[in-house]
Amino acid sequence: MTTNAMLLDTYADYLVDNEFRLLISIDGDEYSQGYRVDANGDNSFNRVYNNIKLLQSKYPEYFEKYVMFNSVLHNRNSVESIYYFIKNTFGKAPSISPLSDTGIRPEKRNEFNQTYQNYRESIESSSDCERLKEDLFINNPQTISVLDYLQFKSGNMFRDYNALIHSSILESEILTGTCRPFSKKLFVTVNGKIIQCEKISHDYALGKITENEVILNFEFIAQKYNSLINILARQCQVCGRKKYCPQCVFRIDNLQTSSVKCRSFLTSDKNDILETRALIYLRKHPSLYKKLMSKSVARR
Repeated sequence: MTTNAMLLDTYADYLVDNEFRLLISIDGDEYSQGYRVDANGDNSFNRVYNNIKLLQSKYPEYFEKYVMFNSVLHNRNSVESIYYFIKNTFGKAPSISPLSDTGIRPEKRNEFNQTYQNYRESIESSSDCERLKEDLFINNPQTISVLDYLQFKSGNMFRDYNALIHSSILESEILTGTCRPFSKKLFVTVNGKIIQCEKISHDYALGKITENEVILNFEFIAQKYNSLINILARQCQVCGRKKYCPQCVFRIDNLQTSSVKCRSFLTSDKNDILETRALIYLRKHPSLYKKLMSKSVARR
């Protein structure tokens, strides 16, 4: 469950008794938390911080095993400030995501641009860039590019034992980087819509929860999913990064228009350049190879 922790003190016993895995949303210190306000418009930091600390002190074993953190990057924080605040305060390495740049209303675009901060640029501008990259590990964009190369190009990583033993059998190619419905998570809105995840538009609801039932039509979900994937099929077939595509189709604003272009499309030549950069980075950081091969998991 993803939570803003505002009511964590009220429901902590229930969550612990039932071993819920919690992903707590907090953007860093009090100033960084400024965009997350309560019903009165006040900064939620003190209440959220106290609730998290209460859970940590009351249920330390549960906290260590089941609690993780997620932060949003914006113009009031940085990757560096977020990472070390949560690491030093709660003993956890957070996942950090930039603001989603899809579904922005035209009249809000300027406001969004002022609030948005680029993840990679934030890392590069940190006070100790190399240390931060090492601490971030798999959340460092350059490490991700190395992992993609090792997983899909090196021939040294296999999804499972069957892939190792029967390596001559090609896996079916998955177009785009879109998750299959319900393969990782689901998101339920306040009005009961069931969505594939919290990052995509409510227009792509898969079903609905009412007071009396859960409404899901799996045939409709499959048809809708396949129809959206197929919109980009031709572009996918000639894309240089089709084996490790980062693009979710639900996060393309003009997806169902005739002029749609995939935001992550790369020619083979440009993809070769990225792979070369990944190898150069690996040569400069040779310890990454063993660390990635022993501790990482497949990204798709």
